[in-house]
Order: sequence, then structure tokens, then C-alpha cells
Amino acid sequence: QAKESNMRAWAYDENGWPSGFVGGKLLKEESDRDMAKHGMGTTVVAATVIGEKLCVANVGDSRLYVINQEEITQITRDHSLVEEMIRLGEMNKSEAKEHPDKNIITRAVGVAKDLEVDFFEVGLKSGDIVLLCSDGLTNMIEDDEIKRIVLSQRDIVERAEKLVETANENGGKDNITVVLINPFSDDKIKG
Repeated sequence: QAKESNMRAWAYDENGWPSGFVGGKLLKEESDRDMAKHGMGTTVVAATVIGEKLCVANVGDSRLYVINQEEITQITRDHSLVEEMIRLGEMNKSEAKEHPDKNIITRAVGVAKDLEVDFFEVGLKSGDIVLLCSDGLTNMIEDDEIKRIVLSQRDIVERAEKLVETANENGGKDNITVVLINPFSDDKIKG
């Protein structure tokens, strides 16, 4: 199971921004400069594989899953209004899918100087596939269907293409970002 920790950036530049996190600072500066972009921010999910360990960070509602023959497991936790309502028992997951405020996120990069990031550590095993994706995918395809698609395609490129194609066929209402990682593959991408 995933080990979770949470932390705030610990080193700051002379203007009070987390050092080494230029993207958030640039987003904030642009939103302050152009009132049409006021309050804009972005979500992020990032991961690295070290041996058989997956280290994950997330802010917002972009997700990371581990998929294998047995199950699909969401590792990250959405930072959204409806996710908070689910945690508090005010609604269930099926109600959340249709809720008018499902796209309101409670944490984003570039909105404020103080950034709270969730970190997870997951043990991987042979046969695991890692999926990083935006809500443009998960709002259009149920988790079980994502698992079916990922496990039924011949290679990692076909898997990613089929996920995007299916999300678009189901309405494609938002940007659809998909990154698949086969951490134990000996296959080399030819290009």
C-alpha cells in the first residue's frame, strides 16, 4: 500500500516564493499582470521510479494510478471540492462525477506562494503499469474501463493512444493528458 506524507516547500527566494519552483511563480506573476487570468493555476502529478519503488508528488486533481492484472489503484488524492465532500460523507463517488462543482480544485500550482504537496511512496512489482493523467481522462472514462484498455493493448504507445481516443469518443470535454510507464519493461521505443 502507498505510504503518504505531506509537506510544504521549505526553501524560499527573496520574494517569498518556494525556490526551485519557477513555474508557480511565473503563473502567479502572469495572473497578477492580466486580470482576465486572475486566479489561474495548474495541477501537477509527478513520479520517479527508483528500483522497485515509485515516488509520487501531486497538487490538484491530476492523478497517478498503478494498474496490473488484479486491480487499478489510484495512488494520489484529488485536491478538489467534491473530493472533500466525499471524504466528509456528504456525497458518494457517483454523485461527484455529475456534481456541477467537480472542477473546483482546492490546491493548485501558481495561485499562492504557500504550496502544499502530497507525497506517496509505493512498492512496485513485475506487471505493474503506472498511469499519470489529467482529469480530462478520468472525467470521461471510469477506472475499470481505464484498466481494461491498458491491459488489452499490445504496447504502451497503443495503450496511451486508445485511452485518449476513448476519452474523446466519450465527449472529450477537457484536455486529456496521459503518460504510461512500464517500469519493468525491457522494450525499447523505436522512433
